[in-house]
Amino acid sequence: MSEAADGDASESPLVVREARPADADAVAAFTRDTWGERHEDYIPRVFPEWAASDDPDRGTFVATLPPDAAEAGGLDGREAGDTHVTGDGDGVADAGDPEAVVGCIQGALLSEWEAWGQGIRVDPAARGHGVGTALSEAVLDWARGRGATVCRNMVFSWNVMGLGQSRAVGFDPATEFRFAEPDPDPDALDRDAPGFERLADPDPSAAWAFWADSNARDRLRGLALDPGESWACSRLTREELATAAAEDRLLAVADADALAGFAVRTRVTEREVDGETTRTAVYGVAAWRDVDAAGALYDAIAADAAAVAADDARVLIPETVEHVSDTGANRVPVAAEPDFVMCADLTGGP
Repeated sequence: MSEAADGDASESPLVVREARPADADAVAAFTRDTWGERHEDYIPRVFPEWAASDDPDRGTFVATLPPDAAEAGGLDGREAGDTHVTGDGDGVADAGDPEAVVGCIQGALLSEWEAWGQGIRVDPAARGHGVGTALSEAVLDWARGRGATVCRNMVFSWNVMGLGQSRAVGFDPATEFRFAEPDPDPDALDRDAPGFERLADPDPSAAWAFWADSNARDRLRGLALDPGESWACSRLTREELATAAAEDRLLAVADADALAGFAVRTRVTEREVDGETTRTAVYGVAAWRDVDAAGALYDAIAADAAAVAADDARVLIPETVEHVSDTGANRVPVAAEPDFVMCADLTGGP
């Protein structure tokens, strides 16, 4: 697909191409311990599905180098050849020397104009060859080719190298958020929340009006978790709120005066670890008027999460002193660190 590296691209041995199912073992080899004990990397679990997909709204790419270049830095204890693939995706070996897969990335089209970049990983043994830059540019080119005018990504706040890499290839700061983690509780609505009630049939237009005037919308740049792509953020729309209301996923609390807060349940995920399945109710965004309204809304979320048999709940909130302290004041746990969203403008061309 393309060639790139530090220096003259015409002299580079680096090639970025579409991913193949045969690449899965090689990718798993250098992503098994990406974050150490801090986080488990999801790439080994999802990459086989990514590579096998023929969805036109997704593009998955890998970077390859000749084995001698890829191994120049050592393989961090892995067996020689751990990153090599010789198949063409159908289990048929290529003639000649194998290539070494040293990086991966995926792009996803979230709407007619929004793209998302995710899952960029580079084998530590291949650093210094411009792998991350080449992969990022491949996804940005792919997104432009599908009519996207912006491409966003998400980077852990502590991943300084990842943040620097994103800035280097054209991503600018967009917003930051944190996850609140209320415990599902079927009795939450029985707690005393003077002056508030959970609306049985929330009006999506009222929620949209509340969102349009909220500080949460301003701080999040209008973004919420995407309804179709896990761990991606896209622009929240009035239509999405109407769909959520029709599917009983829109939550709202009000007092005698007006709507005081709302949240959207985006999805319920299941994860099996050590034979145990954990269900997590994920709320793509929450906004409220003040600290008391936040408490009433979190009670509604806790009851809703219990109603869908969730073991855990996760709620995206803006990373502000106001929103995080409102959450803490209501004794709702929050994630230890925020996440950053960055955005690349694709309208100016490569």
